[in-house]
Amino acid sequence: MSVNQPQNQPLKIAIAGLGTVGAGTVKVLAANGAAIAARCGRPISIVAVSARDKTKDRGLSLGHVAWFDDAAEMASKANADVIVELIGGAEGMARKCVEAALARKLHVVTANKALLAHHGVALAKTAEAAGVSLNFEAAVAGGIPIIKALREGLAGNTVWRLTGILNGTCNYILSTMRASGREFADVLKEAQDLGYAEADPAFDIDGVDAAHKLAILTSVAFGTEVDIKSVHIEGIRSVSSLDIQYAEEFGYRIKLIGLAERDAKTGGVIQRVYPCLIKPEAPLAGVEGVFNAVVAEGDFVGKSVYEGRGAGAGPTASAVVADIMDIAAGRRVPTFGVPASELKILPSVPLDQHVGEYYVRLLVTDRPGVFADIAGIFRDEGVSMESVLQRGRTQNANVNVVIITHKTQELNLKKALKRLQANAALMEPPHMMRIENLD
Repeated sequence: MSVNQPQNQPLKIAIAGLGTVGAGTVKVLAANGAAIAARCGRPISIVAVSARDKTKDRGLSLGHVAWFDDAAEMASKANADVIVELIGGAEGMARKCVEAALARKLHVVTANKALLAHHGVALAKTAEAAGVSLNFEAAVAGGIPIIKALREGLAGNTVWRLTGILNGTCNYILSTMRASGREFADVLKEAQDLGYAEADPAFDIDGVDAAHKLAILTSVAFGTEVDIKSVHIEGIRSVSSLDIQYAEEFGYRIKLIGLAERDAKTGGVIQRVYPCLIKPEAPLAGVEGVFNAVVAEGDFVGKSVYEGRGAGAGPTASAVVADIMDIAAGRRVPTFGVPASELKILPSVPLDQHVGEYYVRLLVTDRPGVFADIAGIFRDEGVSMESVLQRGRTQNANVNVVIITHKTQELNLKKALKRLQANAALMEPPHMMRIENLD
């Protein structure tokens, strides 16, 4: 199949995967086909699909297209110009499908963040050598056009920091916990009942989904190879309603944040996903429910904020269709903004070198001398306390001591917390979160 098909001919696409996003893509193309053709200069025609169950009623009219049970076979044989991979997963059929398409020099559109986080550089090199596009707007932040913004709109800038709320499930849980005072497990069950969380929610609540997205954004923003192994990942399982309440008392909100930043001292890259405390006036603090948002900070543009729905049939399918339209119109840029062969490999900055303020919650036995022990350990390790809250006894005669530190190196705080764990007055492991200045 020629990669330079005449622009007046329909662009023929084959879709692998007819789940929520795949079915949504078919519906967008059917509902807005005339407008889409006018905007990209040619019609878009679905010529083949692949899914496991041909008999399932998806509410789609697909009788006129070729059906393949095997997505890799479809990529190898379908009379198509573009393969749209919406299966998901870093390995297995999704990877086979994309590799088969690129081997035929077919364009690829994917929403597969895991595939790109683990194999994106190799796939980009293959695509660029074949002279075809590998587009993935839908892989990060659903309907927010953040890849296009970074790769094209902000191309004249040196972006030095990205921060984002990149997982709608976690954001919904934390937002609802703050609004209702309910505990994590209860709100997680509600999110599952509403379809915002999977039956096995680990990929979301343990931060892995957000980390995949952050690794991709880092590559596009900084011109580096995708480096998922260097992303520090923490989820939200340990965040309690008490933490949210105490954070509010200190004037903060808790959000699961993905942060990527150039380190001026070492020339390295910081990539971290973790729950942290941010001020209510920060752009990300007001992003609630299942919404996602990304803040890009560049040398000439300053701070740009992008917000929208991060998942779901409509928003994600919208991003898939936009990528298809770019191919139809002949618009092509390097996969990660610069040629894959020119992507840099920069050192990762260890988290122990992080310097900042911290939130620490300790459940201790309420007896004389305990706080003096805590203060002494913090002093010995060079950690200065800025604010302290102590709340009344539990039924077991324990109290919560909540501390906000002055700026300190994380390694010093970890040493202090390790020593505290050996203290018999401590009733459970310390709860620590970072405070990020994202104003």
